[in-house]
Amino acid sequence: MVNAKGTLRTCEQGHSYSKSSDCPTCPVCEQERKPKEGFLSLLSAPARRALENQGITTLQLLSQYTEKEILKLHGIGPSAMPKLKQALEEEELSFNK
Repeated sequence: MVNAKGTLRTCEQGHSYSKSSDCPTCPVCEQERKPKEGFLSLLSAPARRALENQGITTLQLLSQYTEKEILKLHGIGPSAMPKLKQALEEEELSFNK
């Protein structure tokens, strides 16, 4: 069914939502799985998924990558980088050179 906001869908968990894109991600499920703390909690869902899909779930793992490598990940945009840099700096870490 199509409405003004897009196609009405139901996820595997039974949540109903509208999407105007082909993205299969349920916004209700995404909100429920968003971390409450840590550096991943600071990021948008696409940026968080991009890091998680690469297995980057800790700042120590993040510090093994260069900024350029992280920016190449689909879902990481310019607004994520300052948050990542700040989180690394707070732990006295930085991106790999």
